[in-house]
Amino acid sequence: MRIAIAGATGVVGKHVVDVARERGHTVVPLSRSAGVDLFDLAGLSRALAGADAVVDVANISTLSRSASEDFYRTTTANLLAAGSRAGVGHHVALSIVNVDRAPSGYYAGKVLQEQLVESGQLPWSILRSTQFHEFAAQMLDRAKVGLIRAVPMMRTQPVAAREVALRLVELATAAPVGRARDLGGPQEERLVELARAYAAAARLPGAVVSIPLPGKLGRAMRAGTLLPNNDAQRGTILFADWLKAQDFPLSPVARRTRRSHLDETR
Repeated sequence: MRIAIAGATGVVGKHVVDVARERGHTVVPLSRSAGVDLFDLAGLSRALAGADAVVDVANISTLSRSASEDFYRTTTANLLAAGSRAGVGHHVALSIVNVDRAPSGYYAGKVLQEQLVESGQLPWSILRSTQFHEFAAQMLDRAKVGLIRAVPMMRTQPVAAREVALRLVELATAAPVGRARDLGGPQEERLVELARAYAAAARLPGAVVSIPLPGKLGRAMRAGTLLPNNDAQRGTILFADWLKAQDFPLSPVARRTRRSHLDETR
């Protein structure tokens, strides 16, 4: 199959590219680094020529409702229009577990994306997943004051991006199913504990604290609203195992120790 991937260089997108190629499919990356802009309908239409399916994992990093809605309104409409022109037979989009129960901020854009896909002319599948293991690191970079890093107070059940990619490729290469079975991680975690573990492994300075976000989204995070239901599929890769597999730069002490060991063995 010829599979076009929107957001091919992102956290999940790069895994979708790898999985699709491993399974013998032809990949068409839809990213600016590949010369394709999701905001350019004409260029997108050319890129989708001959594609059998589109997997949309494009993302915007924002907490703003208006910015998120503007991004997904335009990119989703363009992907659907270009896909229709090109005769694409299957549009697959990635969303968030229970996103419609907390439709504010960034999540409002994902709700709009789902609505556009569901009402569009292309046959579709939507996979809702929980947050990825990388989510903890992303939160650490968003709110930092001096040596204090603040993350939202949140119950989460993170899943490996690789496992999300596997499911997306399975969906893209099968008949459209509409709303697919949700996908969550193997066990519930507290976001602050994941963030602290990541910060320790990456040797990030400062303390990591947990703060309650205001509004509906903050309440949903604390209440476990974004956790998967009992009938959701479960990934198998634990956050702790994913963290062990990450390639963090060596600390100055470790670099000196390694250089000393190399000198002794020459």
